[in-house]
Amino acid sequence: MDHVITKKRDEKFNENSAGQAGIGATSFLEDLIRIMRNKSLLQRIFLLTSFGLFSASVHAQEVKVKVEDPSYDELESPELGGNTNFKKFKPKNWLEAEVQLKVEVDRRSDKEFLDRLTIKWYVAVKNPADKGKVSMITKDVTYVNVAVGEELYASVYLSPSAIRRITGGDRAGKGNVEAVAGEVLYNGVKVGVFNTKSGSDWWTKVSRTDGIPLLSKAETPFKFLWWDRYLEEEAPRR
Repeated sequence: MDHVITKKRDEKFNENSAGQAGIGATSFLEDLIRIMRNKSLLQRIFLLTSFGLFSASVHAQEVKVKVEDPSYDELESPELGGNTNFKKFKPKNWLEAEVQLKVEVDRRSDKEFLDRLTIKWYVAVKNPADKGKVSMITKDVTYVNVAVGEELYASVYLSPSAIRRITGGDRAGKGNVEAVAGEVLYNGVKVGVFNTKSGSDWWTKVSRTDGIPLLSKAETPFKFLWWDRYLEEEAPRR
């Protein structure tokens, strides 16, 4: 009896699949179930993992992120008013890297927001104390509630102390930046790239500098400034 049911199910599967030009997520799952019947536990785990990667790729194909060329600038530490005592200080420079992006989805999709979008940031800074040497600092930032079809911005920063450690001085100009690049990921799949050096994937060839943090906007005094301009960062888990 089980053999008859299985045979009919297989015939139905083959009949449904015959007219398809390619394999979609649904037919792939049906095929996976059929194949897994006589597989060992280890083989089943491998097949399920493969399906998970395939499914993430299918969903990511619905999304494309249009990214403009990144820019970078020096900003003075902001003076945030309050009812505390006055403290005299001379604002130092921060380095800001910023990118404009716009999420586009397949016209058949009804997505208005993405739950999450991750940017892997790469910033290369010149080291004047050692000519020819470049320090590359990286940061992965996840953003939430990402609106589809709107022009949005994301940014990262080097603090005054990081600038001093890299360059040996407090006043950092844009000339200290060698390059800025980033990879935009949705569901772990790359859906966009930006780079000030077009045609070069330099970040894959430069060694990373550990110990010098690249900060997201929420980790800086600029956190409360220009709020509606920037993507909302995912809060750290506690």
